Amino acid sequence: MGYEDTQLSERAKTAPETLTDGFHLLIDALKLNGIETVYNVPGIPITDLGRYAQAQDMRVISFRHEQHAGYAASVAGFLTKMPGVCMTVSAPGFMNGLTALANATTNCWPMILISGSSEREIVDLAQGDYEEMDQLAMAKPFCKAAYRLTYAQDIGIAVARAIRSAVSGRPGGVYLDIPGAMLGQIMDAEEGQKSLVKVIDPAPRQSPAPDAVARAIDVLKSAERPLIVLGKGAAYDQSDDAIRALVEKSGYPFLPMSMAKGLLPDTHPQCASAARSLVLKDADAVIMVGARINWLLSHGKGKQWGEPGGKRFIQIDVEAEEMDSNVEIAAPLVGHAGACAEALTAAMDGEDIAPPKAWLEQVREKAEGNMAKMASRLKNNNNPMDYHAALGVIKDAITDAPDTILVNEGANTLDLCRSIVNVHKPRHRIDVGTWGVMGIGMGAAIAAAIETGKQVLAVEGDSAFGFCGMEVETICRYNLPVCIVVFNNNGIYRGDGENWGTGDDPATTVFVKDARYDLMMQAFGGDGSTVTSPDELKQAILAAFESGRPTLINAAIDPAAGKESGNIGNLNPSSVVAQARYPQAQS
Repeated sequence: MGYEDTQLSERAKTAPETLTDGFHLLIDALKLNGIETVYNVPGIPITDLGRYAQAQDMRVISFRHEQHAGYAASVAGFLTKMPGVCMTVSAPGFMNGLTALANATTNCWPMILISGSSEREIVDLAQGDYEEMDQLAMAKPFCKAAYRLTYAQDIGIAVARAIRSAVSGRPGGVYLDIPGAMLGQIMDAEEGQKSLVKVIDPAPRQSPAPDAVARAIDVLKSAERPLIVLGKGAAYDQSDDAIRALVEKSGYPFLPMSMAKGLLPDTHPQCASAARSLVLKDADAVIMVGARINWLLSHGKGKQWGEPGGKRFIQIDVEAEEMDSNVEIAAPLVGHAGACAEALTAAMDGEDIAPPKAWLEQVREKAEGNMAKMASRLKNNNNPMDYHAALGVIKDAITDAPDTILVNEGANTLDLCRSIVNVHKPRHRIDVGTWGVMGIGMGAAIAAAIETGKQVLAVEGDSAFGFCGMEVETICRYNLPVCIVVFNNNGIYRGDGENWGTGDDPATTVFVKDARYDLMMQAFGGDGSTVTSPDELKQAILAAFESGRPTLINAAIDPAAGKESGNIGNLNPSSVVAQARYPQAQS
């Protein structure tokens, strides 16, 4: 310890109000920039950081596992456009949070992961420190930016850089590495306050070039079967009125990707969700609004899209490098979704871009026909329930309480829910996103309840719930208005699998038969029940909404009702050898 450090330590004993430290400077820097909530798991060396943050009137939501705290922070970023902050301990805790950070970056959601770490001089010489790990190097490939703090006086600028990196351009994850010794560094309080930075205009609105807009109009003039595809980037932008104006002024059918559902209500007359296969295959001009042409849209190729080269794409994205990533983009519009939508809408004045009536009628007839076929399946009263009967109840519950935020994950549970359950308001559906990650459910539900104060309905497959189920204790501890419905079919995809060998072990995809997930919620003081019929499910959801209490409904689903991998079974590699050896593989 140097002479100046010794002096500061002595001052801290006699006049602590004139000094500050790394703990409090980090808290002050976050608060100065409007960050009032932190999601974390306490432990060395950040235990006191959480305590001090709570003492400074920040909300600190402590989880049972860092991955779910990170998922919550990322969803907070999606809902608020401000970076969600997750704090973890070093090494294993950091690695748990890193999964969520990578997921945030992939989904383009702003998030900051702050992790305690070992001292650099020990890590660099590999001297075997407690939880020793070069966390900065590990984080860099999985986020937009990564920074390490060494001195307390650099906290202000580091937090400012992290916030700007997380929200500017294409949003994503940022990592802040904080060695434990830095948190305890002492400095003059007045000098500490001067070192803080309030970020000014971190994500300036970017508008498209006029010639780019004119090029897009030219594409639309020749379109016979135009379509608008809305992605979660459009939902994140929160330019809801601009998106609605573009859709309604154009008159084009629109297809929302799962987390863009509700930008316009799924019941809107131009919504083409029920005619998805038709519009993707037959459209000749497609406006992509904040939606990437990735695996979720078959990369813009293949049977789903009809004849190769039969479409021209107008793509709206804040990142120029996204253009031409899979298919040629005839008219790229680089800018924020709302700014591009406004420019394109204005440019439609006086232009002949109206959709032919024959195309609109074709889409309408297909959608109405598919909805009519589905209606009877949603009203069946099978016992045990199938997915359609249970989701028919969920659909009605959301229709009756449209301000409810729907969280959804699973295989069959996810695939069928997003096609059956209508969403009526923007950012009221949260699911597995671009990566299709299972286990996001409880973190997402907690963040939705914390950030909005609204009723949350989490519809979970029993497998997906298994990744995050312990967080029901967190939901109960904070007394959040979260109703969880676990679709329990006793296994992954199906609960009636068989061991293909001669041993007595259960099949690899089978769980304990008739497990009582509802008792988990009861164990922590919440409400729980098991239901076996659509009527019982309806009454249980209504009771949960009325009470606003933490609730888990264990919904018994026919073990034979699901199918392998839901709607993406084609991603499972097939083996000619396996099919020859195992007759079961044919079923």
